Amino acid sequence: MSDQYNDCNQCGRCETKSNDHENETLYTFLIYSENTPGLLSQITAVFTRRQVNIESLNVCASSTPGVHKFNITCYCDEEMAKMLTKQMEKKIEVLQANYYTDSEIFILETSLIKISTKVMLENNEVSKTVRLHDAQIVEVNPTYATVEKTGITDDILSLYESLNRLGAVLQFVRSGRICITKSRVEKLDTYLAKREIERSELDGE
Repeated sequence: MSDQYNDCNQCGRCETKSNDHENETLYTFLIYSENTPGLLSQITAVFTRRQVNIESLNVCASSTPGVHKFNITCYCDEEMAKMLTKQMEKKIEVLQANYYTDSEIFILETSLIKISTKVMLENNEVSKTVRLHDAQIVEVNPTYATVEKTGITDDILSLYESLNRLGAVLQFVRSGRICITKSRVEKLDTYLAKREIERSELDGE
C-alpha cells in the first residue's frame, strides 16, 4: 500500500504510471459493507494473497445508514479485477463490490504541498504556478507556505512536479481518491431493494 511521504524527493511513487504497469489498468474498487471491526484487514488480505499492490485506500460512511464504503485503487488486468471482486464479495459482511476504470467514475483527491517561503518570495514563478493550477495558499509563515489543491490525480501531480522543478517543495501529501459512479442508479440501492423483496417473500411463505 502506498504510504504518505514527508519528503517527496525520496518517494518515487507519484509517477502517473511506471513501466511496471505498462500492460495493466488502474482500477477503482468500490466495496460496500456493514461496519464490522476487522473487515479492513480482511479486504486488504484479498489483495495481498494475489500479490496486488494497493495504490490508495479510503474508507468512509456511505449515504446508506449503517453501510461503509471502501475506495481502493490498484493496477492489474481485468481478469484479476474480476477475481478480486469475487473474493471480496465472499466476505459475509461485504454487501457488494464492483470495479471501475477512470472513465466510469467521477474522481477527486485533495493534496497539501508545503513550499519554502524564501523560494516563493525570491521566485515569482512559484506563486504564478500555484495560480495557474487553480490551487490556493492556505497558510504562510516566515519559513513555509501551505498550498491546497483539490482535483483529479493528474492535475495534482502536475502542480507538485512544477513546484518541485522550481525547488520550492518541502513536503507533499495527497489523500486517497474519493469517487462516485456515472450511473444514474446506485448499484447498492438496487441490491438492497432486491434483497428486501426476497426477504419479504421468504417471510410470507
